[in-house]
Amino acid sequence: MEQATETIHAGQAAIRQVLLDALGLPEWNEAFLAVEGPRETNPGTRYALRVRPGFTGELQYTVVEADRVEIVWQVPGFREVGTWTIGDDSRVTHTFEQSGPLATVLRPAYRNIAAIRLARLANRIRQMQLAHTA
Repeated sequence: MEQATETIHAGQAAIRQVLLDALGLPEWNEAFLAVEGPRETNPGTRYALRVRPGFTGELQYTVVEADRVEIVWQVPGFREVGTWTIGDDSRVTHTFEQSGPLATVLRPAYRNIAAIRLARLANRIRQMQLAHTA
């Protein structure tokens, strides 16, 4: 299991907004090439997913709570369960666990990815805030 925590200076609502924008995930998660499905995100909704280097699969939100979002995505030979816990103090913890034969092969490439994803999430939130003030 990989885990990292970062303080993201935005409220829970702003953080959740980015996490729950399934169609916008490729804008800040470089593994995702495309996510297709409904705009509104609900637990259990399934999305078609295309990831690098061109695998297709599925993404699903399994938990959507005020302080926690869980996303499961999978392609042939690879499955990831990722959790984002959002504290009242703007601290966000991202954990993920991967399984499958492809996950075993890719494990070294995923070191420190939780921290990288948090940094990209924070950057995406900053970009959105700047766009709203411009």
